[in-house]
Amino acid sequence: MRLTRRGFAAGSVAVLAARGAHAAEPAKPSRIVWNDSGGAMSNNLRRIYFNDFEKATGIQIVQTSPVDFAKLRAMVEAGNPEWTVTEIGSQDSIRAVKMGLVQPLDPAIIDRSDFPKQAQSPDVFASSLYSTVLAYDSDEFKDGKQPKGWAEFWDVKRFPGPRSLRNHPVDNLEFALLADGVPMDKLYPIDMDRAFRKLDAIKPHVTVWWTTGAQPAQLLLDKEVVLATGWNGRFFELAQKKAPIGLEWTEAALKQGTFVIPKGAKDAYWGQKLLAMFTDPKRQAQYAEALAYPGLSKDCAKYISPALLPFMPNAPGNIEKQYWTNDEWWSENGSHAIERWNAWLLKK
Repeated sequence: MRLTRRGFAAGSVAVLAARGAHAAEPAKPSRIVWNDSGGAMSNNLRRIYFNDFEKATGIQIVQTSPVDFAKLRAMVEAGNPEWTVTEIGSQDSIRAVKMGLVQPLDPAIIDRSDFPKQAQSPDVFASSLYSTVLAYDSDEFKDGKQPKGWAEFWDVKRFPGPRSLRNHPVDNLEFALLADGVPMDKLYPIDMDRAFRKLDAIKPHVTVWWTTGAQPAQLLLDKEVVLATGWNGRFFELAQKKAPIGLEWTEAALKQGTFVIPKGAKDAYWGQKLLAMFTDPKRQAQYAEALAYPGLSKDCAKYISPALLPFMPNAPGNIEKQYWTNDEWWSENGSHAIERWNAWLLKK
C-alpha cells in the first residue's frame, strides 16, 4: 500500500496534535537542527518527514552531518548543544545515557506504546529497524537450498565456497555461538572463549573480511564469494533488480537506528514533536520502501507493499526468526572484544 504525499501532508497537523499535544506549548523557534549520517537517509527523511513538519509548524529544519559522539560530548559539556536531535549509534547511545549527555523523552509527547519493549528506552528514540543477515549467491544456492542459519553457514562440506564476514566482533561472536548450538535466547552474556574457538573453524574459509556496508553485496555480485553477512538494506536495491542475491533471515541480528536529544538542547520540545512523527506507521512504511529499514510500530508492516515486504526485517515470517542484539552487553564489553578480535585475526 503506497500512500500519496497529499495524504501525508493532509494528516500532518493531526498527527502532530494527536501525538502528545500539551496545553501550553513553548514558543516556536524559527529553526531546529537535525544531525544524521547524510546521504540517502537525509534525503528520505526530508521527503517523508521534514517537509510536512515545516508546513505544519512553520519551523525550519536545518540538516547537518555526520554523526559524531565526541562532538556531542563536547557540545553538552560546554553547555551549548548545536543539535536539537542527533542520530547516534545504538551502543554509543547507552554510553551517552550513562554519561548524562542526553535528556529523557517525554511519553506525553512521543507515544511508543506499540513499539517492542526493546525499543522503548526512556532516553533513546528507536527510529528504524535493520538486521545483519546471511546473504547468498542464488545462482550457487537456488532459493530454498541455501544455508538456513549459522550452523549451516559453518558447514563447508554441505555448502562449499568462499565466505565473507565483517572485520569486527559484533555479530560474529553471536553467529559463532549460534553455529555452536547456543539458543538465541541464551546468547548473552557472550562466552567469548567459546565463540572464538568456533570462529577458528570458519576462519580458513573466509576470503574477505569486509569493512564497508557496500562490500558484501558487491562481493556476491562479482562471484568472489558465495556466502556473506551484511546489513539487509545493502542488498535491497540489487535484489529488487533481480540480481542473483538472496537473503536468509534465520538467526539474523536485529538492531535499531537511534536518535537522542542532547542534554541542554535548545527547543528540545520541538525536537520531540518532530520525533513524534516518526511513530506514524504509514510514514515508517514509506521510509522502509525507500531504504528497507522499517519503523518499530507494530502496524508498520501493514502499509509496506506486499512485493517489498519479504525484504524487510519486520515482515511476518522474518522477525520471528531473529534475535535482538544486546547493545548493553556490547557497550560494556565491546572494547575488550575488539582487542581480542584484532589479536585473533592476526593469528595464523
